[in-house]
Amino acid sequence: MKILFAGTPEFAAGFLESLVESEHDIVGVITQPDKPGKRGKKLRPSPVKQLAEQAKLLVIQPTRLALNDIKHLECDLMLVVAFGQILKPDVLAHPKLGCINIHASILPRWRGAAPIQRAILAGDKESGVTLIRMDAGLDTGDMLAKSVVPISSLDTTADLLNKFTNIGQPLLLETLKLVDERTTKQEPQDNDAATYAHKIQKSEAMIDWQQDAQQVDRVVRAFNPDPVAFTFLDTTRVKIHSGRIVKTSLCEPGTILELSSKGLTVGCGDQAYLIEKIQLPIGKGAILSGADMLNGWTDTFEIGSTFKEKVG
Repeated sequence: MKILFAGTPEFAAGFLESLVESEHDIVGVITQPDKPGKRGKKLRPSPVKQLAEQAKLLVIQPTRLALNDIKHLECDLMLVVAFGQILKPDVLAHPKLGCINIHASILPRWRGAAPIQRAILAGDKESGVTLIRMDAGLDTGDMLAKSVVPISSLDTTADLLNKFTNIGQPLLLETLKLVDERTTKQEPQDNDAATYAHKIQKSEAMIDWQQDAQQVDRVVRAFNPDPVAFTFLDTTRVKIHSGRIVKTSLCEPGTILELSSKGLTVGCGDQAYLIEKIQLPIGKGAILSGADMLNGWTDTFEIGSTFKEKVG
């Protein structure tokens, strides 16, 4: 089939790669415009653009995708993966066989922009990938295929993105075969069971030490790799990359209880949280382990010091 692909982040690039290696003809790749990097003003292409250029594919980068951007491209199907824009009805109607979206949840749970983070924050035990026929709604189309993945107590957003890519790639190729043969079966979503994964705000990554250790752990895992959970030590904003729940009879929220080679133990509203990797805004922002903290940082992470939700 002639396929038009639309996607932007690393997650989408994994699916584009599987298409490049398949027998399908990719007539064009649509992705978001280049954006400034985290350091400096140099524009950085999306992971999808980088892969598309390596594969010598046509790249289209509209600020707001319109029919005029693609009407010259003859395609059987458009495949959309984390593109970052809502498609207009005339764009959806352009491909002969319509548009298919790969969504990172088991719909109708967690429709919207941040399904993986919302699943972790809610303590969901499972999630997965759903392929749907796109319509005018937000992730409301009929389901074509799905695959479920358990969420472990250690899984981060980065971990689940990898798992979803691994199960989603073969699921996509199987579904495309059925689409080409016109033998797909469609299942309507139960709108009454729908939940929405609203876009992540960076402020949500700030740790509230009054919460129990389980919720602190969910925040750390949900916002790894981006934007990364954070807290304040005095007036210094520090990022927490990983850790785990530990049992303790001392529950002084935000207070440093112990520093060891395993990490930094901090009290929560219930139990405590062992910070295994922490990042200070010093130099290039090296990420410190427990052993690193013991080697030259004991004054910074003094027992009895208190992490705060905000400065002041």
